[in-house]
This record gives sequence, C-alpha cells and structure tokens, in this order.
Amino acid sequence: QVQLVESGGGSVQAGGSLRLSCAASGYTYSRNCMAWFRQAPGKEREGVARIYTSNDGTYYADSVKGRFTISQDAAKNTVFLQMTSLKPEDPAMYYCAARSRGGTCYFSVDEYMSWGQGTQVAVSS
Repeated sequence: QVQLVESGGGSVQAGGSLRLSCAASGYTYSRNCMAWFRQAPGKEREGVARIYTSNDGTYYADSVKGRFTISQDAAKNTVFLQMTSLKPEDPAMYYCAARSRGGTCYFSVDEYMSWGQGTQVAVSS
C-alpha cells in the first residue's frame, strides 16, 4: 500500500503561481508512475500531468502545457506540480495519484490505485 498526502493548495490571483507537493509513504517502491488529476465542481476528474518514477519521463494535458511542470525528488518520495500563469479555469481540487501496475501510463482514473485526499486550488480574477 502507498499513502499519498498533498499540500500546497491555496488561493492566488490570475497569472500567479502555486507549487503543489505530494508525499508518498508506505510501499513506495511499487510506484510505476505518479500523476496529478484535478476535478472542478460539475466536471469529470481529468489528468493534468504524469511522471515515470524510474526515468522522469513526463506527459502533460494540452490545457496545461507550457504552464505546469511535474517533477520529483526520488530520494524523498515526493512529487511536485509547479503551476504558473494560472487562469480562472484552473480552480479545482487537485489530487495526487500513484499507479503500481507496470507498463505505459495514461490518464485513466481507474489505473491509479492510490490517491491522496486532494488539495484545493482557487484563482481570483
């Protein structure tokens, strides 16, 4: 089992920046890839960014390319999401997720077996 705890959420002005953190504990060696998802009220949960723990390979949703950056500190079992140029459409509950199963990772909610409790991100105009 892997336990995930997000932090760093808050409220910022449009155009501002925010850095989210996700700390993993438990059986951290089982993580194939880590991902950030977000879910706004009335919308489906969507993948934002993902990273392979083994080689730092990354993938981003088109909506955040060039604005968000996912990274990890492998020694500390922590993954980050650096969010810049935040827009009014970015507010949501942001979730950290871990996929244990090997192979290629995607943005399907069901493939991620461990989830954090979420951290709220708000953007004011």
